[in-house]
This record gives sequence, C-alpha cells and structure tokens, in this order.
Amino acid sequence: MYCTVEQARAQGATGTDAEVTAWILAAQDAVDRFTQQWWEPRTADVVADLPQDGLVLLPRRVRSVSAIVPYPLPVVAPEIQLAATAYVVRSSATVGDIDAVQIGFGGYDVLVAGAEPWSGGWWGLMRYYNAQQVKVSGSFGWDAPPPIVAQATALVAAALEAKASPGGDPMNQGGLDVDDEGNNVRVGPVTEEDGTYRVGFRPSTGSAQADVMLVPYLNARPALAGL
Repeated sequence: MYCTVEQARAQGATGTDAEVTAWILAAQDAVDRFTQQWWEPRTADVVADLPQDGLVLLPRRVRSVSAIVPYPLPVVAPEIQLAATAYVVRSSATVGDIDAVQIGFGGYDVLVAGAEPWSGGWWGLMRYYNAQQVKVSGSFGWDAPPPIVAQATALVAAALEAKASPGGDPMNQGGLDVDDEGNNVRVGPVTEEDGTYRVGFRPSTGSAQADVMLVPYLNARPALAGL
C-alpha cells in the first residue's frame, strides 16, 4: 500500500485496521487518478499511439517490457509479436529520460514475411499492417511511493472517511503542516460551485491539502484511458 494504517490514523482515519485499509485503497485510486501515475509496481497492458518515428510514448513509468504487438491485432496474422531486438525500452527511472519504447532499430527476422531486412525489418512490418497503435505489455510504476505521496495518501484516506461519516468534516485536512523539507503545505480548500476541487483539469483527490502536496508529482505524459 502507498501508506500504512498507522500513517492514515495519524491523519484522522478511524475504525478497525480492515476499515482503515479499505479507505487507504480508495485513497490510492484517487491519488492514481490525480497524478496519472502508479506508485507501486503493476503488471499491465498499455495501448499507445505508434508515430512515424517509432517513438511510442507510454503513460506510466516503465520497469520492463515483455511484449509488443500491433493493436488491434491484424486478423491475417494474430500471432505477430515484435522480437526483443525490434525495440529499445526507455524509462524515467533514469534521470532525464522518458517512458517510451523506440521501435525500429534495425531488428528483423527473415522467417517472418514483412519483417525481412529488405522489407524494413520489424518497423517495416508495422507499416505493412498499417498499425496506428501498439499494445505494450510489461511492468509499470515506481518501486515505492515517495514520502510525500505516502503522506498525501494518508490524508486522502482520512478525508474520504470523514466525508462518508455522518456528521464528518468533508474538508478534513489532517494534521500535516509541512513537507519533508519544512515547507508549509497547509492550504484552505478552493471549491467550485458543485463543491468539488480541481487542480487544472484533474479532479481532486478529496483533500485540497493532498492535491497541493501532489502537484510536483503530476505525470504530464499521455494519459491512460479510464485513469
């Protein structure tokens, strides 16, 4: 989990360990949606656009890639899968790099029609099938959430519980006033007419203070549908 039961209790969450854990899991989903990032390793299939230069930008931090296939799979060749030599994996885990796979580095297979070197190799095969997108299967996400993300998750867990509790304070901000560097992060919630908060185009986590804390961790890369 992004934070411990004890961290959530410290920010105001109450109930049994199982109940607090349930609020933490709900808070994790809110943090994922707000930051557009995963703060723990997850295995997933990600569909992304395939541009002409072959640089496929991915919406989450890449840990490893196990398979890349045209999307949707061509009916005439549903078994097609790019060989590991057909692409290079890049990850923002390396400082200054991006999360992407670069397709078309001279990889080829003379036994696959359309992927021979004289046909342009694996990149030529993508063009042959007129692939506009690819499905990338692998492991994505951070090794573990940074301390501020963990603290923000605890705040959100407490805020979500408060909002759901009879007589609770839906604006519950918890007890955290400073970040790891001593900066004041306590803010008053700014609400819209419908009572929600927003940072840019992103829906609030449910805690205005957590929203502010998470701003430095927003993922500006392509968004994954539904998240």
